[in-house]
Amino acid sequence: MKIMVAIKRVIDYAVKIRVKPDKSGVVTQNVKMSMNPFCEIALEEALRMRESGLASEVVAVTMGPSQCLDTLRTGLAMGADRGIHVDSTSALHPLHVAKILMNLVQIEKPSLIILGKQAIDDDCNQTGQMVAGLLNWPQGTFASKVVLDKEKEEVTVDREVDDGIETVQLKLPAVITTDLRLNQPRYATLPNIMKAKSKPIKKFTPQELNVEIKSDLEIVEVTEPPKRKAGVMVSSVDDLIDKLKNEAKVI
Repeated sequence: MKIMVAIKRVIDYAVKIRVKPDKSGVVTQNVKMSMNPFCEIALEEALRMRESGLASEVVAVTMGPSQCLDTLRTGLAMGADRGIHVDSTSALHPLHVAKILMNLVQIEKPSLIILGKQAIDDDCNQTGQMVAGLLNWPQGTFASKVVLDKEKEEVTVDREVDDGIETVQLKLPAVITTDLRLNQPRYATLPNIMKAKSKPIKKFTPQELNVEIKSDLEIVEVTEPPKRKAGVMVSSVDDLIDKLKNEAKVI
């Protein structure tokens, strides 16, 4: 059984984000980039399935400019068997990514696609749902536990929802998006980083996959959130209630 995992290159979660002076986006030059944390969780889950004998191959897929190869190599160093890089210098929105994945599925024929539930740069939380819709595959989103039954060709997913945990059973092939509590991703060791350099990476362009990169979205302006006001110490409960009622107007 083959598992396909989509991974994205984003600004590292520990970096302080700065808005460009012209407010057209955020500064990415000379900024540390890394794999999206939710994508790391998705890849880790796929690797655990392969190591337990439930899968035979894990294919990591990334999309974007040539710099994304660094992120793909990290995925290979973590343990993915091979990589696919869809080279594009244009901005890719969730629907573009979903269409590219749909066409890669026709080539690779995976039984399972695992993605992070969202990327920490745009927080869209759309790609997994869109690719499932395009493929007409069942989907288990926000997964906090995944149990794969190879014999029955089905997967059981515990989903984190507002009311608690919802358990769904999906027939393969299927799409899963991962939440934070699913697992703790491994670190790439130095020997595996060296081995990753010799692992195969297949390259495509969106045009080769019959995907037109055209967006109906336009970013009008990017601004920083307003700075929080300093807190105020109150002398009594009555003062607190008065401020909440008359100043904050929340009660």
